[in-house]
Amino acid sequence: MPAAELGSRTAREGSGHTARVYLCEESHSGVLPMNHSNKDTTTSAESGEGRPLIKENAGQPNTYPTQSGKGVSQRLAGVRKAAREHKEMKFTALLHHLTVDLLRESFYSLKRKAAPGVDGVRWQEYESGSENRLVDLHGRVHRGAYRALPSRRVYIQKEDGRQRPLGVAALEDKIVQQAVVTILNQIYEEDFLGFSYGFRPGRSQHDALDALSYALLKKKVNYILDADIRGFFDNLDKSWMIQFMEHRVGVCVQPCKSSLASSLFSGLPAVS
Repeated sequence: MPAAELGSRTAREGSGHTARVYLCEESHSGVLPMNHSNKDTTTSAESGEGRPLIKENAGQPNTYPTQSGKGVSQRLAGVRKAAREHKEMKFTALLHHLTVDLLRESFYSLKRKAAPGVDGVRWQEYESGSENRLVDLHGRVHRGAYRALPSRRVYIQKEDGRQRPLGVAALEDKIVQQAVVTILNQIYEEDFLGFSYGFRPGRSQHDALDALSYALLKKKVNYILDADIRGFFDNLDKSWMIQFMEHRVGVCVQPCKSSLASSLFSGLPAVS
């Protein structure tokens, strides 16, 4: 569907296509304490683990604030509500949610002192005249003219002496990526399990350690599994990742898909 047609669909957020693959929403009861999935808005990871609510996760709102402190729009709240109430819905009209306001929030959520990508543009430089730049970026995205740039490869030293490759995206690609993540979070946050903490808004490794500590003290635990997969991202089939996403998102904010694919197929973890 052309970008203009996709962006103009506002009557309904998605269609009732059934996903081809279903995943079990419960952990093996012998390994982890039973948790409710996020489809129950009255529960949380803490309630499923039998521990008191902690400040970070208590009463999570339906709209998450960006790092700039602003909340997502009410239209995005509608996407989240639809995702929660219709677990098999396949969303096909999301592009109109990628607004200049969302791009602006995404820009101001970026790290000011982050290293530049292949474009060589730094945050402070882009801020000068940012309003016109963001309007232009918004126009390119919506008319299908936006194309992500390759990521710049850098290396960081690991404790064992090896070097870890990272991909540094161009500044505009970071803005679009953050905006797309904000939109997609409204859908996938309703599907993630309560005891999942990694790279989720409003959660951190500290919350995961808190949950683990409480479980060890209050629950009967027979085994603790600590595992690290070597070269996980290097060997991950990125095309399957995109196919998996498209079970819930029919048109993956199509003009922005090049930015997503650029991050995935670079073979490098992206940094902001």
